[in-house]
Amino acid sequence: MSFCFDLVQTDGRARAGALRTSHGTIQTPAFMPVGTQATVKAIPPRDLEELGAQIILANTYHLYLRPGDELVARRGGLHRFMAWPHPILTDSGGFQVFSLSEMRRIDDDGVTFKSHLDGSMHRFTPEKAIRIQENLGADIVMCFDECPPPTDREYNIIALRRTHAWAARCRRAHARSDQALFGITQGGVFRDLREQSARFLTSLDFPGYAIGGLAVGEDKADMFQVIAWMDEVLPTAKPRYLMGVGEPTDLVRAVQRGVDMADCVLPTRLARHGAAFTRDGRINMRNRAYAEDERPIDPECDCYACRHFSRAYIRHLLQVGEILGMYLMSIHNTAFLLNLMREVRAAIIQGQFEAFAQAWLSRYERTSSLQPGKTPTHL
Repeated sequence: MSFCFDLVQTDGRARAGALRTSHGTIQTPAFMPVGTQATVKAIPPRDLEELGAQIILANTYHLYLRPGDELVARRGGLHRFMAWPHPILTDSGGFQVFSLSEMRRIDDDGVTFKSHLDGSMHRFTPEKAIRIQENLGADIVMCFDECPPPTDREYNIIALRRTHAWAARCRRAHARSDQALFGITQGGVFRDLREQSARFLTSLDFPGYAIGGLAVGEDKADMFQVIAWMDEVLPTAKPRYLMGVGEPTDLVRAVQRGVDMADCVLPTRLARHGAAFTRDGRINMRNRAYAEDERPIDPECDCYACRHFSRAYIRHLLQVGEILGMYLMSIHNTAFLLNLMREVRAAIIQGQFEAFAQAWLSRYERTSSLQPGKTPTHL
């Protein structure tokens, strides 16, 4: 087995660790940029390396449909196919399949669904999700699970039974020793179900555990409460992965509650809408207030976009629809989250995380509401 996790330092519930894979070591806490279709949108691998990205995420559902997992396998796996020699995580496709609410049918054996591309029929079972991920060849792969509405208790009970049965089947089906298979805890916003899920998955002795089924419509307070419950019951010596969370303040608060890894499409998605992260909150770069602003997007950022270009220029690119504008914005937003997690890790190792977190959150949240053209959070 080429995978191991070393816990280097703790500060309260916050953890700094080192997660070793056959394609490199990931210093945690870590943010994982999302490369849904074997590319982080608008950012070449060369630039991701310059930004210090340690690991990226790719999507099983999308790559199964196009270009096909067997084609990727014939091309040497994802690392070679996309020219990314560092660690990769693939999700199981479960979230995407279950989001096709009008286009899928669930039973205890798996899910039958229509492709969102052409309406063709397909079926995922736990065994097939594992086989696809083995073909893709990622370093970390995920169990096939059901992601239910977080506040529907009766349905969560049903979905949890399936998720647990499917996790056991994934464990039996997984054969590649150079991949680490993570279990995914579910249970909505219900403490007894979440703890039941953690206990069951821990009994299967996965090398890591994800917290799934959050950031899907529940209140933020409920999300953070679930994360805190998971910190109390998941094994200390195994990595914890929070799925689908990428708002800067959410990342800091998740680390406060014991999270080691997180991923989200948010930085590049916001970039395409003209929204930028800064230490003083999120700003809308399309706003007229920046038409003659010579400052970089964030004066305290050292990314390529901030080293070389003004807000005025980037706003101009966005206004006229030039691809360079989205490229520079994507680089900046991704750099912002990667830099944030490096600072978080340093603060944990120095035993100063709580002071860092309070100061950082206070500045980001105090001034963000004062920025002109603040971008709505739903973008």
